[in-house]
Amino acid sequence: MNIYYNPLDIKCKSTIGGIRQNEKFTINVFGNSNEPCTFVLHRDGGEAQHLHMQKIPQGWTITLFLCDPGLYFYCFQIGGRLAGCGKDRNLEFSEQTVNHYQILVYREDFVTPDWFKGGIMYQIFPDRFFKKGEISVEKGKWLHKNWDEKPEYRPNEQGKVLNNDFFGGNIRGIIEKLDYLQSLNVTVLYLNPIFKAFSNHRYDTGDYKQIDTLLGTEEDFAMLVEECRKRGIRIMLDGVFNHTGDDSRYFNKYGTYDELGAFQSRDSKYYAWYTFTQYPTKYESWWGIDCLPAVNENCSSYIDFIAGENGVLHYWLKYDLAGFRLDVADELPDEFIVKIREAVKGKRRDALVLGEVWEDASNKIAYSKRRKYFQGHELDSVMNYPLKNAIIHYIMNNDTTVLRNTIALLRDNYPKCVLDCLMNILGTHDTVRILTTFGGVSAKIKDEMSVLTMNKETRELAKERLKAATVLLFTLPGIPCIYYGDEIGMEGYSDPFCRMPFQWDKIDAEILKHFQKLSSIRSKLSVFKDSEYHELFHDENCIIYERRTKGEVAVIAVNRGYNKFDLRYQGILYDLFSGEVYKNRCTIKPFDWLVLSNKRVF
Repeated sequence: MNIYYNPLDIKCKSTIGGIRQNEKFTINVFGNSNEPCTFVLHRDGGEAQHLHMQKIPQGWTITLFLCDPGLYFYCFQIGGRLAGCGKDRNLEFSEQTVNHYQILVYREDFVTPDWFKGGIMYQIFPDRFFKKGEISVEKGKWLHKNWDEKPEYRPNEQGKVLNNDFFGGNIRGIIEKLDYLQSLNVTVLYLNPIFKAFSNHRYDTGDYKQIDTLLGTEEDFAMLVEECRKRGIRIMLDGVFNHTGDDSRYFNKYGTYDELGAFQSRDSKYYAWYTFTQYPTKYESWWGIDCLPAVNENCSSYIDFIAGENGVLHYWLKYDLAGFRLDVADELPDEFIVKIREAVKGKRRDALVLGEVWEDASNKIAYSKRRKYFQGHELDSVMNYPLKNAIIHYIMNNDTTVLRNTIALLRDNYPKCVLDCLMNILGTHDTVRILTTFGGVSAKIKDEMSVLTMNKETRELAKERLKAATVLLFTLPGIPCIYYGDEIGMEGYSDPFCRMPFQWDKIDAEILKHFQKLSSIRSKLSVFKDSEYHELFHDENCIIYERRTKGEVAVIAVNRGYNKFDLRYQGILYDLFSGEVYKNRCTIKPFDWLVLSNKRVF
């Protein structure tokens, strides 16, 4: 039998990706067989339905609409055999079991912020970006004398890394560098936690309604919001709602705050927020780290404190924020995320709720429970770790397979409105610097990480890889996010070396120019906002794809092999990097990349 089905072919599935509740869609299977074809559909955890597909001259067809939001899986039964998801999402046959395709059905009123799409994000670790003015630290903390020193990584006598060393980066420092961020066409500034905390990373929140004094004041923050607004930039804050610090107003283990904390007394109004196994010294904490006591997100007083009418979210949304990134979203109950969304959208309808999820978020199982991130009551989008890993794999191995499969999976599994809002990354505060990754030199112990840098030859190789990777990052569906310092060629292994101070006096002008060019291209072409992705060609080493609207097209080619390819078309395309004009044909050279458009934007 010669039978064809692929859910990324609009001729086969009339809507690519997730399906809106009550939206009619058609499934077509093409083939020359006279055998009957059955559409086998089941909702996650439910019984399978066997639906007859109508025979048509070209194969079989069925038109459906699903009225209940949820996760569904399907395959086909053709004659006596099952047909499910195989290589490149084409049909694969078996007599017994097959991999099922997926349909995510989302609420009919689910939309994502339109202003966010097509933009460029920039992530800042606040203590390490730029320092403006004199800085003094509180007792128990210390300030590095020089901006270019290494962060402290060694444990103290008790074997703990305190993260109590600071460089003094602050809000006024960020304001000072907004023109620099504007040169990268940044539209969203994502800040790692800025609320009062003991540590330099500030994921150990001390007070959700106070700016950390080392960073500045709330007046400074208001100034930052306003200065960003003038430049077309909105700020996304880091919401750390799974745990607090032990040195916090709520837990108050060390008596720092003038309020009765849960550690101090069972009579504390915050006592129900935490789970003690042996009061007060033993309690549940994030990954067993006792300075990060875990919060019970099902506690009504905690929910109200975060998401209530006078809660934390509303307190900060009095400013025109981009929204919130939810730290460790897969450790937050679905019901709590729903409350967060309701609070955010109730205050600012166009604000974004974005989750930290490291896997395919459409069908993620966390703690033995299927999560419901994109069904309409939860997240707008997530950090796109699957794409990050796929791009790195392609660039390091010169093999398109994983990248193509990942792009296909995301397009098939995610609602289109989510796909266009994905936070696409190559590096974050939790990962090795991308240039170091592309250098390919491993380091296993912290002492080695603190001193190891690339030699000239290795760095040049890493730079070449970085350029190719960022072409993909800036042109695939979603929003590219630049992790501070990646655009100037900073190196660094895992935490804390990926969190080094920004090297303002060691900028790699070649890399920065590349990032600025990519950001300028993206800002001048509307095609990257929400257009479809179409793969034009691939082999083992090369991938060519286009993004197209009615009046605009961008063609992107990345070649990681030794063959050259002739791209033929009708008309004129402009090379947006070199300025070359190509009529009807252009050549993709070995280990090269091109960004072409029918619009001459420079």
